Amino acid sequence: MPGSAEVISIAFVVPRQGPTGIYGPSCLACGQLAVEQLNARNGIAGRRVELLHVDAGRAPAVVAEEVGRLVDTGRVDAVAGWHISAVRVALTQRIGGRVVYAFAAMHEGRDNTPGLFMLGERPVNQLLPAAHWLRDQYGVRRWVAVGNDYVYPRVTGGVATSALQGSGSEIIGTSYVPLGTTDFSTVLRALGRSAADGVIMLLMGQDAVHFSRQFARAGLSERLVRLSPAVEENTLLGAGAAANHGLYAAAAYFDGLATVESSEFARDYYARFGAWAPALNAVGESCYEAIHFLARLGEVAGSVAITDVAAMGSGQFYSSPRGLLRLDGNLLDQDVYLAAADGVQFRIEDRITRLS
Repeated sequence: MPGSAEVISIAFVVPRQGPTGIYGPSCLACGQLAVEQLNARNGIAGRRVELLHVDAGRAPAVVAEEVGRLVDTGRVDAVAGWHISAVRVALTQRIGGRVVYAFAAMHEGRDNTPGLFMLGERPVNQLLPAAHWLRDQYGVRRWVAVGNDYVYPRVTGGVATSALQGSGSEIIGTSYVPLGTTDFSTVLRALGRSAADGVIMLLMGQDAVHFSRQFARAGLSERLVRLSPAVEENTLLGAGAAANHGLYAAAAYFDGLATVESSEFARDYYARFGAWAPALNAVGESCYEAIHFLARLGEVAGSVAITDVAAMGSGQFYSSPRGLLRLDGNLLDQDVYLAAADGVQFRIEDRITRLS
């Protein structure tokens, strides 16, 4: 039974509805693959793994309360998954310091909540190197940031505004819209009048799909580059090939990344789920990453109990579909790549951050 010596139960918090629900099928498939692989071996610290699914597509307070009850009753031993930072903040306020929490998503920076591990990319190794690359390669210097109105886009936009000053690039305007926005006409009219060379898209899921379609219909694709830390293969498919011209994404993983580790992961994924499986992408892979990260904690610390994990030192290295990773405090250092949209697929342009 969950909570016993035989089973480790993980609250698997991924979106199944709302604007970020577009990522859900990939997250669920990658999570299932991770569990099956672990249970075919030693599980986590010798315990069989099970996932208890929690829909992260609802209001953050609702998600946090559901996970909180699971923690309160001892129903789960850890929390993992991809969800927006607003959900992460609500979760840390409700359960912080009580169980290990593997947050898979790209994020805005350090959060020192005990037991929290932030496994995704962050502005310093993702968005900023990508902006520098586009400046050097294509002369893109003046940016407008367009994002959803919650913590990750706003903090990331603020970090980018400060960091780009004096670098030969700058953010000349910002626009933040509610999560779930479908009409971007006002934003697009302002972009059409601006002196920008490019748009930093800090829009999630279906919002990014709507924006890209309307951006292309407004004729802006030929004049303005788009750069996103969140657009992935599902978003390309949702927007359609005609909406993706001039779109770049920065991430630690893309489907088709030509490394040994990523090739093995893709082989296992499509062997398990078939050719018509949900598209592999950075968001789904990050969920696989989070569960295998918990297994790594169990291997090093002997369990995923927060007291055992707290005694574990920084600097741990391990391999994943993203390649070699290094734990730096509660953050993960990793290689990051820049890719250009090519129809409904990505073409890797360069590795913009190297694990140091």
